[in-house]
Amino acid sequence: MDKKDSKDSANIAGRYYETEDYKRSDQLSSGLATTHEQVSDTYMEGQADAVIEDVVGVDISIPHKGYDE
Repeated sequence: MDKKDSKDSANIAGRYYETEDYKRSDQLSSGLATTHEQVSDTYMEGQADAVIEDVVGVDISIPHKGYDE
């Protein structure tokens, strides 16, 4: 990896959500806006169970079991 790639990676890793991310079209901004929306929705709902809300409205629950060796 050259120095330019390293610098780009550091800029991406240090990036935080900004309200303008909803208006931007790059992949990083879109991901940050989506994650912010999911966290905000979960916080406002008070949801404590592990569920992935699918786009088509189907909830996918995440099992509450530990790792089996």
